[in-house]
Amino acid sequence: MRRHGDAVVHAELCVMHVGDHAIHPYWLLVVLAEELHFGRAAQRLAITQPPLSTAIKSLEELGAALFMRSKTRGQLTPAGAAFLVEARRLLEGVERAKSVVRSVDQGMSGRLEVGFGGTLLFRDILTIIGQFKRELPGIEVMLREMPSAEQFDCLLHGRLDAGFGHGGMAPPKLKSMPLKEDELVLCLPVEHPRAEESVIDLRNLADEPFVMFEREMNPANHDAVIGLFSQAGIHPRIVHYTRNWMTTMSMVSEGCGLAIVPGTLCRMRMTGMRLVPLAGFAVPARGMLVWNPAFVTPGLERFLESATRALAALPPR
Repeated sequence: MRRHGDAVVHAELCVMHVGDHAIHPYWLLVVLAEELHFGRAAQRLAITQPPLSTAIKSLEELGAALFMRSKTRGQLTPAGAAFLVEARRLLEGVERAKSVVRSVDQGMSGRLEVGFGGTLLFRDILTIIGQFKRELPGIEVMLREMPSAEQFDCLLHGRLDAGFGHGGMAPPKLKSMPLKEDELVLCLPVEHPRAEESVIDLRNLADEPFVMFEREMNPANHDAVIGLFSQAGIHPRIVHYTRNWMTTMSMVSEGCGLAIVPGTLCRMRMTGMRLVPLAGFAVPARGMLVWNPAFVTPGLERFLESATRALAALPPR
């Protein structure tokens, strides 16, 4: 570090302190190159001339003269002209970086990683995200499919910004808002004798084989289905376990058994099977948008506000 009058030039940080102000020497070089006059450049920068000369000399410690000096005027050398191009480029990059930081800090740009569970893709997730992208196109939203339990773990450890999970109550330390409720229905093959019925009483299916979703993949749905069987007073004959809804419905369409699934799966338009309401039972298949209040960024705050508006605007299911 060298001191010269009221100026301090630090070669490593490349910052000149004048009074209470810090000025990047590259900016001094740009102004001097535009004015080609030390006095006018110093006046434009609101500093005295000696600190300006000191800063330029510090830059010339790079090993080449940047200016050819007369008593008051300066002229760029070829090395100075080349250095000026790079200096302007660097200063523009600094300004861009500042703009990005301000934009992210205000929740106007950035990136959000959002988890979602299988069937919830059909539960207005894309409507919510679509509205958010229209409102704030500067924020990128990346979706990651994963089981609800994995989402909750990632949220607790700050590895995910938000998640669309199954269930109606968020785990401790997390917060949630409910999605529009879905309803559990019966999935059966099109060739099943009851496939054409408008509603089916679950109590008449006590002897049927069932395909069940693994509890560890979706505890909320699994427990809701078991509760449904309990209400009907039957103990289900489970012949297969699956880990995703596409597999579940594919197995039903191939005649491997029946299944209890969320009604919104009708949007998959899969052939070979039908979804039929259950008579006498209305068991909701709940979903929620979950986040960790300990890791709320400005971008996530904007996302939650947008999601609240989007859900309020959705018609009843």
